[in-house]
Amino acid sequence: MNTRKICVVVTARPSYSRIKTALTAIQSHPDLELQLVIAGSALLDRYGNAVDFIEKDGFPIAAKVFMVLEGENPTTMAKTTGLGVMELTNVFYNLQPDAVITIADRFETIATSIAASYQNIPLVHIQGGEVTGSIDEKVRHANTKLADLHLVCTDDARERVIKLGEDPEKVINTGCPSIDLAKEIKLNGRLDFNPIEKYGGVGLPISWKDGYIVVMQHPVTTEYKQSKAHVLETLQAIKELDYPTFWFWPNVDAGSDGTSNGIRSFREMEKPQNIHFFKNMNPMDFLKLLKYSKALIGNSSAGLRECSYLGVPVVNIGNRQHRRSRAENVSDVGYNQQEILQATKNAIAREHLPSSDLYGKGDAGKRMADILAVVDLTYSKTIMY
Repeated sequence: MNTRKICVVVTARPSYSRIKTALTAIQSHPDLELQLVIAGSALLDRYGNAVDFIEKDGFPIAAKVFMVLEGENPTTMAKTTGLGVMELTNVFYNLQPDAVITIADRFETIATSIAASYQNIPLVHIQGGEVTGSIDEKVRHANTKLADLHLVCTDDARERVIKLGEDPEKVINTGCPSIDLAKEIKLNGRLDFNPIEKYGGVGLPISWKDGYIVVMQHPVTTEYKQSKAHVLETLQAIKELDYPTFWFWPNVDAGSDGTSNGIRSFREMEKPQNIHFFKNMNPMDFLKLLKYSKALIGNSSAGLRECSYLGVPVVNIGNRQHRRSRAENVSDVGYNQQEILQATKNAIAREHLPSSDLYGKGDAGKRMADILAVVDLTYSKTIMY
């Protein structure tokens, strides 16, 4: 059998941790050739420049696609997607992959799906079948309908993809590759670095070694006009909490300008003494930080995925993760300062919980590579594992 060229498109910071172990497994598989394309906000410094971490991890990059328009509103999201279709079409034409992988549900991923499927290149969708409370759900289900093979992360997601009309033989629950990283950290990870010394960030030094929390709050694209007001509620709650906090910058989405402006204005006016802000962090370091934290606060899917496996308490704010499968580590609250404050106090007081394998057992990357090596891409019929 000829070596198959598998083109993986990473468009944003969180997508890298969602696919890293699969990249490693594809790269090392004797029957596969990895073609890695980095695009979108993964290339931008203001969102953490994830490409730097990817290159340091030793993955060769086949192409870089600059496609993000400034503005962080629904119009620029649509235009960015259109530009992505044009640019990625050229990339795929030049690379001639045997299959293209698109990851999850961010708005840019639909550009990958269109550019591949319209050129009759088999499309593999990772993390289909899940639900959320934003435009991401529509994008995810659109990716599902364009895809030829579905590597999902939960049994619930598999059932949903099949209900969308997809062939059950083409829908395989591999688990989520991000859990592979969490498993490694759970077994061997130590907090062997000082976050402020290693990553800099913005804010005063904080005394974090006796306990800290992590905050990661993104705008909700269907509520983007309220994004500044939403993040200010959380900022006020965390300031009042007066507990050491590592706060991470939002993703590029409609409303991220409002979230960013809220953080900047609060930082300048209120001068919180207990919060230190970061743009980005190596995925393994970030998981180490989560593992030893008292809680994760915000609306990141990491709270439902990696934190469920690590047993870290989570305060999930608002509608961004609405209806997504969750374990016992998650408490849901609204956009209310006092509600967030009390839930965070409760989370800090909780002991770490038992590990949940809701999103996988830590072998997803290898399973994905093995499937990609044997799947009949011509007719999109898979061997069940």
